[in-house]
Formats: sequence, structure tokens, C-alpha cells
Amino acid sequence: MKLLMAILFSTMLVISGCSAGSGSSHLQKVTVMLDWYPNAVHSFLYAAKEKGYFKEQGLDVQFQMPSSTNDPLKLAAAGQVDMALSYQPAILMARDEGIPVQSFAAVVRHPLNYLMVPENSSIRSPKDLEGKSVGYPSSPLDEALIKTMVKTDGGDPDKVKMTDIGFNLIPSMATNKVDSMIGGFINHEKLLLDKQKHPVRVINPTQYGVPDYEELVMAASEKSLKEKPEVYKKMMAAMAKGQEYVEKHPDEGLSILLQNEEESSPLDPQVEKKSLHMLLPMMKEDGKPFGYQEDRSWEDVADWLYESKVTKKKEDGKRAFINVEE
Repeated sequence: MKLLMAILFSTMLVISGCSAGSGSSHLQKVTVMLDWYPNAVHSFLYAAKEKGYFKEQGLDVQFQMPSSTNDPLKLAAAGQVDMALSYQPAILMARDEGIPVQSFAAVVRHPLNYLMVPENSSIRSPKDLEGKSVGYPSSPLDEALIKTMVKTDGGDPDKVKMTDIGFNLIPSMATNKVDSMIGGFINHEKLLLDKQKHPVRVINPTQYGVPDYEELVMAASEKSLKEKPEVYKKMMAAMAKGQEYVEKHPDEGLSILLQNEEESSPLDPQVEKKSLHMLLPMMKEDGKPFGYQEDRSWEDVADWLYESKVTKKKEDGKRAFINVEE
């Protein structure tokens, strides 16, 4: 009898142990590749994780950093990550190359990549770039931005000297290696240059012929979006809740982000605070749910990329995105 009781007791312990540890095993693992190292724009993701919004949706979400800027979309297309943060033009450029990815959420709804000139520069508008140098990270998109801006302003793009400075954007501007810069973000490079006592003025590309594109979007492979729509709907619900939390509690949202900074890329709390303050209004649109995307934006950007010879064929903008809630 004692032996039987002992066996039963042991069995109960095993069963209870299994059930105690089964909570996390029921969560579906999801990998998200960021576009860069963690910074203010990712606050909604880290808030969603910290506050348990992903778990509420039955998801165990892990974030990864890319080793290069080309990684996120390629890995998402190959199914090696479930989703990736990228850029609206990059989605269309990838599809032009036969990479089957789609955006399923707009994160930052307007450009952050502005033309930057030193505060005391004689350059007041894009046409003043004639005879001047523009530093850029060897990107066809940045070349297209400058050509469109200069041409729209009545200048000659062929008279502008495009200088490849790689990703040495801040040092190149700080040392006056170039007269201006494209490829830097107003919520990052501009803030850092200002802080380092190299203040810059910025010129918005959308005021000079460039469509009002979505700077940051969340993307996945067409196959995954088709086969696992419920995962992306759950992600959207959790991300929207994370964004709502950060909007209502920006200091707390930033604090959560700072606790998750990458050791190799430490964050400046004051810069990230200014960045978040700048980003929040650009991440929402009145009357639209977080992440919602519209046909017109995608069609306009697709047309512009084709006309600017960034893409080889005229991409159907409507096929480059989906709204998972619809």
C-alpha cells in the first residue's frame, strides 16, 4: 500500500510539474528582425513584450538585429524570420528583384530621410545644390531623392556632385567633407549632429516632388502572410496595444527601450527622448488604426520609383501590401 501511494504521489508530482511548465510551451514562437539596432522607433515593440501584450495573443516574440541592411527582407522572404522591419521603397525595390515580400503594417507614415545642410550653409533649397557635393551611402534611392528634389526646384541634377561616404554620415558632415547629406534621418543623425555642436538645417523631400512615402513598415513573405494570417493579426493587435501604451506613457515606454539597448550600440537617453517625441505624431493618422495602409501611397511610390529608374518594371503598388485586419 505504501509503495502504491509513493508511486501515485510521484506520478502526481510529474504531472503537476509538466502542467506548471506548459504555459510557455503553448506560446507560438515568432521572430522579428529589426531594421537596425534598438532605438526609439522600436519602443512599441519592446513595450508590447514587456507589458505581456504578445503573450496575451499567445505569442512568444523574439527580436533579432540584422548584420546588414539587406538581411531583413531577404530572410523574411526565405522564411528564416517571420517578419522584418523595413522601408516602403525597399519593399517595392525587393519585389522588382523578384523577392516575394509584402508590407502588412505602416509604422512610420512619413519620410525621415531629409536633405541636411550645415546651419550656416548658403544652400536654401534643392536647386542650390548645383556645383555642391551631396554625401550619401551609395543608395539608388538617395540618388533618386536628390534628382527629384533638384529638378522639381528648377535646378539641374547633373550639376550636383554625389559623393559616396558610406555610413560615415555624421563624421563627413561634422568635418565639412561634403556640402550636404542625404540618407540620414531627422530623428537620429540630425539630433546627434546638433548635440555634437554641428547643427544642421533640413529640407523635406516631399516639398520637392517626392511622394509622401512610409519610412518604416513591417513586412513578411507573401507565403507566410497567406498561410498564417492569424499570426499577423495577433501581432497587429499586440503591436497596436504597445503603441497605444507608448503614446500614453512615453517616458515609461522609453525606459523599457533603454533597458533593452544593444551593448555594442548604446543609446543616448536625451537623444532617444527627442527622437520619440518626433516620431509619435508620424506613427499615427486620424481615423485610421495603427498600421493601416492605403492604396494611393503605394501606387504613388511605385510610380515614382519606376519613373526615377530605381525599379526596372512598373510595380503594382496594390500588390505590395495587405491590411491583415481586412
